[in-house]
Amino acid sequence: MADAYLHPIAWRKETDLALEIYRATQKVPKDELYGLASPMRRATVSVASNIVEGEGPTPARNLQFLDRARGSLLELETQSFIAIELHNLEPLVFRRMGDRTKERGRILNDLIKSVLEGINAAS
Repeated sequence: MADAYLHPIAWRKETDLALEIYRATQKVPKDELYGLASPMRRATVSVASNIVEGEGPTPARNLQFLDRARGSLLELETQSFIAIELHNLEPLVFRRMGDRTKERGRILNDLIKSVLEGINAAS
C-alpha cells in the first residue's frame, strides 16, 4: 500500500495549489473565464479530489485515481502555459505555479510508484 503519510501531504499541497489557481485566474479577462480560467480551476480541484477519492478499499482503485490526478495535473500545466502565452497570467505567477506543479508531479509519481510496489509485492 502507498506510504500513508504521502496522501495527506499530497492532498494539502494540491488544495494549496487550487487556492492559488483560483486567485491567479481571477485576473483572467472575462472573455476567457469559461475558455481558460474555468478549465484550470476544474483541473486543479480534480487533482486534490482524485487523491482523496483514491483512498479506497483496493490498491488498484487507489492507482486508478492517482493516475487521474496526474492527468489533471498535466492538463493544468498545459492550460497554464496557454494562459501565459496569451498574457492572461503574469510570468512570475506562471513560474511559481510551474515549480509547484512539478513538485506535485513528483509527489504523485512517488505515490503511484509506492502503490505499484505494494501491488507487485502482494502478487
